[in-house]
Amino acid sequence: MKQPSLWRSFGHAAHGVWLTVQTQRNARIHVGMAIAVIIVGFWLRLDALRWSILTVTMAAVFVAETINTAVEALVDLLSPQFHERAKVAKDVAAGAVLLLSVAAVIVGLLILGPPLYQRLFA
Repeated sequence: MKQPSLWRSFGHAAHGVWLTVQTQRNARIHVGMAIAVIIVGFWLRLDALRWSILTVTMAAVFVAETINTAVEALVDLLSPQFHERAKVAKDVAAGAVLLLSVAAVIVGLLILGPPLYQRLFA
């Protein structure tokens, strides 16, 4: 079987990201939070190191959300009826996103908190 072109592969990947954002409420929440962080980051004039940390953190959350979406779709395909192990797979994948999201909030507070406090109250 012939492999698709590089551009076609990128197109499939972009479609996967789009499907995640289009179909998953939590992905849209992550997008909204990322936009807010970016706006605040520009307003605070963050340095490159802080931008790097925030970028990797936001990307990790999006990656986790897309993997969770893939796990849910695959589980639904393989187990259309309720099955306790299917529930475990879905819950564990969602739990991973939750853990990473909590860590992302902590990273955001550590990076944005002090300069934001200075800007607003100093």
